[in-house]
Amino acid sequence: MNNNNTLSNFFQISLHQKIIVIAIPMILSNVTTPLMGLVDTAVLGHMKDVYFLAGASVAALIITQLYWLCGFLRMTSTGLSAQAKGSKDNNQLNQSLFQGILIGFLLGCLLLLMQDGILALGLYFADATPVIEGVIKEYFSTRIWGAPAAIVNLALVGWLIGQQKAKPVLLIQVFANLLNLVLNLWFVFGLGLEVFGVALASVVADYSISIISMIVAFNIIGKPIIQKKWFSGVYLRPLLSLNGNTFFRNLILQGCIAFLIFKGVGFGSTSAAINAILMQFFTLIALGLDGVAYAAEALVGEQKGQKSVNGIIHVTLHGLLWSTFVAVIYSLVFIVWGTEIISLITNQATLQLEMKDYLIFVYCLPVIAHWCFFLDGVFVGLTRAKAMRNSMLLCGLTVYFPVIWILTDYANQGLWIAMLLFLLSRGISLGGYFIYLCRTGRVAV
Repeated sequence: MNNNNTLSNFFQISLHQKIIVIAIPMILSNVTTPLMGLVDTAVLGHMKDVYFLAGASVAALIITQLYWLCGFLRMTSTGLSAQAKGSKDNNQLNQSLFQGILIGFLLGCLLLLMQDGILALGLYFADATPVIEGVIKEYFSTRIWGAPAAIVNLALVGWLIGQQKAKPVLLIQVFANLLNLVLNLWFVFGLGLEVFGVALASVVADYSISIISMIVAFNIIGKPIIQKKWFSGVYLRPLLSLNGNTFFRNLILQGCIAFLIFKGVGFGSTSAAINAILMQFFTLIALGLDGVAYAAEALVGEQKGQKSVNGIIHVTLHGLLWSTFVAVIYSLVFIVWGTEIISLITNQATLQLEMKDYLIFVYCLPVIAHWCFFLDGVFVGLTRAKAMRNSMLLCGLTVYFPVIWILTDYANQGLWIAMLLFLLSRGISLGGYFIYLCRTGRVAV
């Protein structure tokens, strides 16, 4: 009996350690990722005219949205890689890597082919002055050539997370940011390349990440094994279906967020500014909670590869504990220092005063959102993208938009009540389906 307890305690401790070892580097990696954009902004902000920063910021936003929509490739690569690790199937391990690289490269090339149309659409919505429009064109037309590498990087990073190589992912990201900084300073202030130099530095950083990530991946798999049949329709069809469902899941989420932002603009400039601040809190929360979710993706996927129902349940329960802990810490920090954080974001007294009515949303957001954040990670590890898509669609149609309509009189606050209920309902729906899968013994299938 004592021996069983000792083994049980050891398993629990080691599992907690595994979660921490993956989560902390991924949280740090998430924090460093925006630094590439911050470096670009700082360099552009020191140029002779403000229109350089204005135009490049719009172009960078277009690029960022394109890459975000392709984020499904990172998620599917993580799940498949983790399952291959768990099953110790070297063939599946190679297949998941090279299929992800192929799809990422093709998607990047597709963006290159569509760049004129994408740029025209972006310029239409930007409605910029001719001077700013010129900067947008120059930055976008240069930066877009990094698309093949940037999209491949999503697959590579996802694959490495699935192999529980969070530390190399962090080191690669730090190196890329330092390289981007050095190249920015050299290209802009040394060679006088201005906006072109800023965009070119990011392109070089993207390709550097690809090369280094491939080296790390090849060291893991040893001698690469590539089979022609992996790239046939029969073998790619399940992967494309998985990616397609994940893509639509991301698209629905992006649509809900975009609706909130645009609807808020309709309530006036103050509401729009408040929503921008709240979105900063949302992003800050995601940096921490995503780290725990990444750990769930890798460890749940590994257990599914081993066909271990108990292992999946153990990982989920342990991970949920850490996700709850991080969420509570966030809420406590916001309760104690929320007003000070708002003061750092804006120095406008009127806006600071208006934000006091929204602090309750800031306090509640982490503890409500962490359920769906974490369970998304669990379902990524299980490669059940269809369930994630259906949950997002169901909660959007039956909770989010109906609540917005019902709470029309509450204006902008009604939007955020709807968002909180949307996130909560997603957590409930995914949690309920996970329990169903466990009880029916289908969770490891």
